[in-house]
Amino acid sequence: MFPSLTANTEADRAKEARTVVRDALDSLVASANEAGWSTREIVVAILEAGRFLEKANAADPDPAEDPAISDIAREQIGHGEQYD
Repeated sequence: MFPSLTANTEADRAKEARTVVRDALDSLVASANEAGWSTREIVVAILEAGRFLEKANAADPDPAEDPAISDIAREQIGHGEQYD
């Protein structure tokens, strides 16, 4: 769980985010090491996941505004889609 944001300015928010993310990643890497994964494997996976998230955010910066999947299914009913 991430702690609540405490900073107010953009620069302070960025610094706080870096600190919180670094702590979370240190914990993740330590846990992965205990499970038998190498640090290199986990770092590569983290970087790839970060690139994926960055691309997804660029394509849809606010996914919370998207309709729920069940809404999409309802819209497709009667239009020859797989949910008929």
